[in-house]
Amino acid sequence: MAAMQELLKEIKKLKPIPAIVNQIIAIVDSPDSSMKDIAKIIKYDPAVTANLLKISNSAYFGLKEPAESIEDAVTLLGIDQIVELVLMKSGASALAGKFDGYGFTEGALWKYSVSSALIAKQIASRLSMENKNTIFTASLLKDIGKTILDKFVADSFEQINTLVLNQNMTFIGAEKEVIGVDHAELGGMIAKIWKFSPKMVHIIRNHHFQDYSVSKDKDIAVVYFADCVCMMLGIGVGADDLAYRYHKEVMEELGINDNEMPEIIVEFSENMQKVEELLNIV
Repeated sequence: MAAMQELLKEIKKLKPIPAIVNQIIAIVDSPDSSMKDIAKIIKYDPAVTANLLKISNSAYFGLKEPAESIEDAVTLLGIDQIVELVLMKSGASALAGKFDGYGFTEGALWKYSVSSALIAKQIASRLSMENKNTIFTASLLKDIGKTILDKFVADSFEQINTLVLNQNMTFIGAEKEVIGVDHAELGGMIAKIWKFSPKMVHIIRNHHFQDYSVSKDKDIAVVYFADCVCMMLGIGVGADDLAYRYHKEVMEELGINDNEMPEIIVEFSENMQKVEELLNIV
């Protein structure tokens, strides 16, 4: 089992998500938020401002007059797109690497995390949920625990796999049995250390439905369902993908039927293409 002190030491090495992220989420999920409120926060972060102006003035938008301020960029891109770009750029450094223990090649965990977040936000919008940006962020960062546990999983993979194959355990259950903590639990600890809201910590900690009683929590159900859609599409297929339980009842809880799946997938493909084009600019 991994010593908790060792895990905490590894967490401290992680580059934390900038404080601006928590400020943005708190504002955008408020029904009274405005573009002016968002711009007011962003303009004090030089790196974020530079990236957004670069995107706004790219050939992608073809502006006749260049955007000269963060207010111009926010007006052009819109609140939703600004939030997505800021959050994705903030999470990139932690998730973009190669994670052999979980079977992720360079950038695969990052692409999966972005895909899951986009689908979760789509579902939240479809269900008219007010906190869609909190859900987007929780889905984007839900596997942050894997970045720390990766080397421990790699060292213990045979033991974990034996429990999965011989005792019909889920990968996350075997992870906890062998290492002493699972990646969702560790992700919740990281989110707490980074001062995320209690709701965000709760979603990240429970996103695999380790305790099925949380299935009544709509926020967690949306994040879990987005994860399942990614698996169906072959996105985020790593060493652990086939060793999780799929709870079909979640679709019923969310009021989503099989006929809606093609529409969800098409919408996601369009969103992902647009996001990839924008992220390639910066």
